[in-house]
Amino acid sequence: MSKRTEKNTGVSFEHYDKHLEFGFNVTVYRKKAGMTQWQLAEKAGISRQYMSVIEAPNMISNVSMEILFKLADALNISPIKLLEFRD
Repeated sequence: MSKRTEKNTGVSFEHYDKHLEFGFNVTVYRKKAGMTQWQLAEKAGISRQYMSVIEAPNMISNVSMEILFKLADALNISPIKLLEFRD
């Protein structure tokens, strides 16, 4: 388990690595679906800037369950797919 404080917000995330892996999973499934960040953001009803933050490997985004569900719906996958972390 990794604990780190996000530099931009000062927020401490006990599961920093899992936040990054979530963003990586979004990127992988987005690319498999043949979508750009802009297309996925539009389909999920979020801004392209927020989409970029979710996927950024050097930023942490505290994604709500609602956003998780919207992204999964837009990607036509089960939400659990975005939460499958490698050990």
